[in-house]
Amino acid sequence: LVEAVKVTPRGLARLNAGHPWIFRADLADGGARPETETVVVTDPRGRCMGSAFFAPPPSPVALRVYARGASAVPFDERLLAERIDLAVCRREEMLGEAAGACRLVHAEADLLPGLFVDRYEDVVVLQTATAPMDRREEVIARLLARRVAARLVVARDDGSVRDHEGLPRRKGVLFGQGSTRARFCEGTAVFEVDVLADAKTGGFLDQRENHLAAGRIAKGEALDVFTYHGGFAFALAGGAASVLAVDEDPTAVERARANAVLSGRTNVELRQADAFALLRELERTGRRFDTIVLDPPALAKRHGTVTSALRAYHELNLRALRLLRANGWLITCSCSGRVTPALFEEMLVKAASDAAREVAIVERRGAGRDHPERLGVLETSYLKCWFLRVLS
Repeated sequence: LVEAVKVTPRGLARLNAGHPWIFRADLADGGARPETETVVVTDPRGRCMGSAFFAPPPSPVALRVYARGASAVPFDERLLAERIDLAVCRREEMLGEAAGACRLVHAEADLLPGLFVDRYEDVVVLQTATAPMDRREEVIARLLARRVAARLVVARDDGSVRDHEGLPRRKGVLFGQGSTRARFCEGTAVFEVDVLADAKTGGFLDQRENHLAAGRIAKGEALDVFTYHGGFAFALAGGAASVLAVDEDPTAVERARANAVLSGRTNVELRQADAFALLRELERTGRRFDTIVLDPPALAKRHGTVTSALRAYHELNLRALRLLRANGWLITCSCSGRVTPALFEEMLVKAASDAAREVAIVERRGAGRDHPERLGVLETSYLKCWFLRVLS
């Protein structure tokens, strides 16, 4: 660390509040680009406040602080290894045997900005969103392989989050060899994923605890919309008499069918269909359910604006509420970070009113414990999974 970047009073206030991100407008020098990727962060008087990754334009986040204090802290392999080990230890301590399939590293929440790591038993998947992490991927892969005895470590750097720092989208094997398929369990359900071919890093580990919670209250006839590989559906199948599970992606449906066989879920019907069209058709034909799950993709990203995303969420929840019997359960989710909990609840109030249903919020849930939110960093809070009871 040989260069210093000075922040404005507003940037200093943000630092003192504990936020690790400093935006370009809060750099005192107007955002001149240092020659190094890691820098010392100073206050307006030139005093060292910590050490950070620096990102050039067009990234809106110029600095990501990884260490605080009056002395510079180099981001070397020793620090990287220590923090990865601590992150893994936290999961093992919290989850026990369930740590075999979980998020091992969750970026800023583990003091590793821009690094996300998911584990599927002996296969590990990493994603990087910052240039310093991107350049260290082979080192990270080696550290992870040694720490959790992984046979394979792959990179899934094909997401849009890399565009902010101008990083190329790519994916491939970083360590090991053999099949890119992996198996893991959720309760008594067994899932197989292809960590290079399937969505995200292969599965949706952030919903794992919500899947199991849904299974504990499922009853009667159940509907799982946007089922993907069957996460909610197979959990519902333990308590429900029957489950209709739907996804528009034919590849996901075929994977779910194979997973149903692996899991012995004989009371799950899997169907390829457009969710919006199917909900309208089910309402038209008078079909009713006791439990419904809505777990759509990030509609704010798909529809472009928060307003249009909220319209889509309203349509989904309105239809689902009309399809539920009295005393039924609606488990409704949003993974759109720009749709705040307040906006989500406002949408649900309108949907319940338009459906003429009396509804109670039983539980507001988020991502699992292996996806911690950094305190004071609203940007790390994205997943909403709310359990609603239809009273009448």
